[in-house]
Amino acid sequence: MKSRPAPSLSNSVVETTPAVAWVILSVLALIWGSSFKLIDVGLQVFSAVQVASLRLASAFVVMVFLAIFHLRRVPKAKIKLLILVGFLGSFTPAFLFAAAQTEISSAIAGILNSLTPLFTFIVGLLFFGQKILWKKVLGLAVGLLGAVSLILINPKGEISFNAYALLVVLATVCYACNVQLTKNYLSGIKPLYISSISLSFVGFFALIYLLSTDFTTKLQQEPQALTSFLSVFVLGVVGTAFALILFNRLLQLSSALFASSVTYFIPIVAVLLGVYYGDELSLWHILGMLAIIMGVFVINRNK
Repeated sequence: MKSRPAPSLSNSVVETTPAVAWVILSVLALIWGSSFKLIDVGLQVFSAVQVASLRLASAFVVMVFLAIFHLRRVPKAKIKLLILVGFLGSFTPAFLFAAAQTEISSAIAGILNSLTPLFTFIVGLLFFGQKILWKKVLGLAVGLLGAVSLILINPKGEISFNAYALLVVLATVCYACNVQLTKNYLSGIKPLYISSISLSFVGFFALIYLLSTDFTTKLQQEPQALTSFLSVFVLGVVGTAFALILFNRLLQLSSALFASSVTYFIPIVAVLLGVYYGDELSLWHILGMLAIIMGVFVINRNK
């Protein structure tokens, strides 16, 4: 099947985007913007791999019965692609974010997450025939410059390379590939089918691994285990399963770049929650966030 050029978020597209798409965009920003703090709460008791596994396993428990029911409605030729989407859009980023947040704040993770539209543009350019304009290249440069400032500058405003921030960058590359694959090859499949099947495949393996660790021991013995468990469980059910259904629906209602532009608002929610709960941010971090958002804005303009 030949790929189709990924559409850009031009002014005309914005004007014709259904109102429900903007509502979904707003809901996703609130859900995903708070997910970074939920990861932090989970990490207070569980290891990074346990947090990621619990997140995916929680989504699996909710989605597996739907997946079994809907699997026969999906063309067999699409199954391998759905598994790939599960690994790119859910499995790999879950582990990368959890590992990254052992060394960086939820606010920084939320800001770096806004690189997704930049990499969506790059993936579209390299593999899906998206047109290139010099202004988009400028936007890409500005956004990446903002990301570099977040990676190289610590909360005290000092230059200090943090390799863990690169894990978030890698996660956004995975998200970008997922966006383009879903938009270009799975647009004819219902969002519930995509979400339930892709999550169930990866969630099954996450559940098996989780049960092989000391997760149940910690759950029984650690004083704050229940709070951490509930935080990650909500993250899995609402922030992963339910949100993924919404996001896939958003992809069908709009362009790939419009959908990925939910990351305009995610860092704002993440920063507000992070600062409220004591995360440290320097002026350079705020400037870096603004640079990324400005870069995304420039890339999403067609003129």
